[in-house]
Amino acid sequence: MEFDVVIVGGSFAGQAAALQLGRARRRVLMVDAGRPRNRFARSSHGFLGQDGQTPAAIIATATRQLAVYGTVDVHQGEATDAVATADGFAVALADGREITARSLILATGVRDILPTLPGLEERWGISVLHCPYCHGYELNQRPLGVLATSELALHQAMLVPDWGPTTLFTQDAFTPTAEQRAELAGRGVRIEPTPVAELLGPGSALEAVRLADGRTVALSGLFVAPRTEPVSDLAERLGCASKASPLGPIVSVDERQGTSVPGVFAAGDMAHPMANATLAAAAGVMAAGGAHYGLIHGR
Repeated sequence: MEFDVVIVGGSFAGQAAALQLGRARRRVLMVDAGRPRNRFARSSHGFLGQDGQTPAAIIATATRQLAVYGTVDVHQGEATDAVATADGFAVALADGREITARSLILATGVRDILPTLPGLEERWGISVLHCPYCHGYELNQRPLGVLATSELALHQAMLVPDWGPTTLFTQDAFTPTAEQRAELAGRGVRIEPTPVAELLGPGSALEAVRLADGRTVALSGLFVAPRTEPVSDLAERLGCASKASPLGPIVSVDERQGTSVPGVFAAGDMAHPMANATLAAAAGVMAAGGAHYGLIHGR
């Protein structure tokens, strides 16, 4: 075998998996296309020991640390296909090469499908956000909004008031029941049924939203839970089972991050409904442990 494990994806989950396997002195190739989901964010928060660092800086540090381990190689590029073989797996790279491995770890992530609103996309990750734990503190208790895309907006709207006075824009996507309205009122949330038509402010900053009736509402941050879809179809090509999550399909995994295909593991946002740097890194560690166990026991 050319490699013991090929890891596809080089963000938090993939790097964490590579580090564990490198320390086990296993021959590893990490294939990284260099387009992590968090590339739009200016900083990463809530990640122990890395709070406030940019995602790119965290990955750069991890890459330098990984380089110490001589059995780990990194390929900057894309894996375009993967198939099971008699001895493991064959992975096709975009540059035309084919590599083989006894086991695979998929950490290719998901992409966000943003609502179509003027001014939203260019503010994504900066003043339009998905996670108050990751970005809410820096908004300094200024006026905030939650843009509904589904009933999940209730969960966000109940959370966000801890970071600032909150308006829930229902966007004709969610109609709170009387009981839910009472819960939101208890948290001080204002409900606005008139849809947001446009985001306003200089550059990537948010100062207000304009509603469909022409009114404006002052805001410093807008939270939204976009739908997601897999970045790569490798899991599907390999026949890995998937399941529905509140935001989109994810790969089904067991307690060791093993998929339904023996020898294939999945970690990070592609296999977990909650996007979080700590959870992604932890899943990478678990996937590495699962892959290592399989190598030892011939599974």
